Amino acid sequence: MVQDAPVTFTPRRSRDVPTLVARARDGDPRAVARLISLVENGDPALPAVAAALAPYAGQAQVVGLTGSPGVGKSTTTNELVRALRGQGRRVGVLAVDPSSPFTGGAILGDRVRMQEHSTDPGVYIRSMSSRGHLGGLSATTPQAVRVLEGAGCDVVLVETVGVGQAEVEIASLADTTLVLLAPGMGDAIQAVKAGILEIADVFVVNKADRPGADATYRDIQGMLALGERGPGEWRPQVVRATAVRGEGVDDVLAAIGKHRDWLESSGELGRRRAERAAAEVEAIALGTLRARLGSLREGTALAALATRVADGEIDPYAAAEELLKGL
Repeated sequence: MVQDAPVTFTPRRSRDVPTLVARARDGDPRAVARLISLVENGDPALPAVAAALAPYAGQAQVVGLTGSPGVGKSTTTNELVRALRGQGRRVGVLAVDPSSPFTGGAILGDRVRMQEHSTDPGVYIRSMSSRGHLGGLSATTPQAVRVLEGAGCDVVLVETVGVGQAEVEIASLADTTLVLLAPGMGDAIQAVKAGILEIADVFVVNKADRPGADATYRDIQGMLALGERGPGEWRPQVVRATAVRGEGVDDVLAAIGKHRDWLESSGELGRRRAERAAAEVEAIALGTLRARLGSLREGTALAALATRVADGEIDPYAAAEELLKGL
């Protein structure tokens, strides 16, 4: 599969979901691109797409990569793709870039860093705009992962936007979450703060050839030593790497493989995927509810209730309850 090939389907054929899914299963990059576009645009055919892809759910290993801007996520993703292809595995990449709060546009620059894989039929790379969604991902990323699973990818790498301390949404999507760090991230106090550091299954101290890398490594190990874990619980691995040189990538893959083995042996893999499905169903249900609530603004029910609340006839909670009864 290649990178985001131009889509030439006619409107009629774009709704031929069984054909699109069948072509995606055969490795047609245009069909994969079209399916993800349907997902991103909230197309009316989306329920049919989801139904057609359901039999292929859970067949790919989903690995999330997150960290602060400039820590080397795209370079690390690029090197992981190279290593996984060396193992003969088909790889899908979803790279989420931030969208402008002013224009709504996004650079989608991650594909520029991964150009060397653009002609590899065993790699599919898709850049996605966050479209203002908080948490480090796009709201449609879970459904896009399902498309890549259906397209036969063995591994799906999900790279988040450059995140801060509180953007932890990737942990609810990935089987294994990599948190990338770099020298100069702060002192030992910074390392024990709650937030993104708590979601890591594997820590990657990238740019390990720079001064301060050993101190960062020690700080993370010290943080992990403070945590309490029961018998058989996973202890996050800490790996050094210099992705721009391809150094340490095999160690990162080994740590991912070790975590995968633990997930399967402990039963945690099934639990995480059930939680992921629950979050996905909840998000779809809430989205549908918001759409219905939005349509109420076009009618008279909400306006009438608002007037009664403003006049003190009823309280806002009673009004909301009455409004929900009409959905």
